[in-house]
Amino acid sequence: MSTPTAPMREPAPATPGRSRTLPLRTTPPILLGRGARLVERNVLAYRQAWLVFVSGLVEPVFYLFAVGVGIGGLVGDVPGPDGQPVPYGVFVAPALLASSAMNGAVLESTFNVFGKLKWGKLYDAVLVTPMEPRDIAVGELTWALLRGGVYACGFLVVAWLSGLVVSPWAVLALPAAVLIGFGFGGIGLLVTTYLKSWQDFDLITMALLPLFLFSATFYPIDVYPPALQPIVLLSPLTHGVELVRSLMLGDLRLALLGHAAVFVVLGLVGLRIATRRFAALLLK
Repeated sequence: MSTPTAPMREPAPATPGRSRTLPLRTTPPILLGRGARLVERNVLAYRQAWLVFVSGLVEPVFYLFAVGVGIGGLVGDVPGPDGQPVPYGVFVAPALLASSAMNGAVLESTFNVFGKLKWGKLYDAVLVTPMEPRDIAVGELTWALLRGGVYACGFLVVAWLSGLVVSPWAVLALPAAVLIGFGFGGIGLLVTTYLKSWQDFDLITMALLPLFLFSATFYPIDVYPPALQPIVLLSPLTHGVELVRSLMLGDLRLALLGHAAVFVVLGLVGLRIATRRFAALLLK
């Protein structure tokens, strides 16, 4: 007597919608390659954490009203990039915009990437897919740019509503802020690959604070003693402040290309070395 066998289950019919979109999901996008999938993942993950973006925008706005408007009422006018006097609030607002782009990119490329790399082990799961370490670096840097860009856009709207935007060229401050985020985000990714524990982030905080305070943010670089001015120019944020300040005040000069080149170099170098570091850490 033969043993009855269980009937074979018929394969589930393919979902028409899924079968149509599957080639699109498995084909690397032209612009970012497979790194775009990591950006998409972050967008979906942050849908429930939108307060993180709000908190990053509020801080520079507080500084704008406390320093630019409050202390600006006591300071009066200061010399702008072209030497012409401008109200202190108009002088400080571009610097805070550049700072917000820096903070957004650095926080995203360090704290959040470190959590995914060391504790969440997210990238180990990512590499099971066709994605490669370069896709991880490109995707996370792009996400950092988006976060910095959101901060910059929100801050510029607040500054415009407060009457602190005096030139139509200020619209170019947005791509400049994204470029600043590219430079700082690339370096942030690179630094993160060398961090060992959360205590190491004290070093990042210690580095960001003097950059924020002493990069011609709140007063012109001429205020510093001549011996210290070359040191101030070593700060990448100084070049970001000069770039955004000149654009928001309508002072367009060829020298701005030099300030922009600083962030192109920083971003490309950081991205290239960070890609190698991701490969060394994740494929060992």
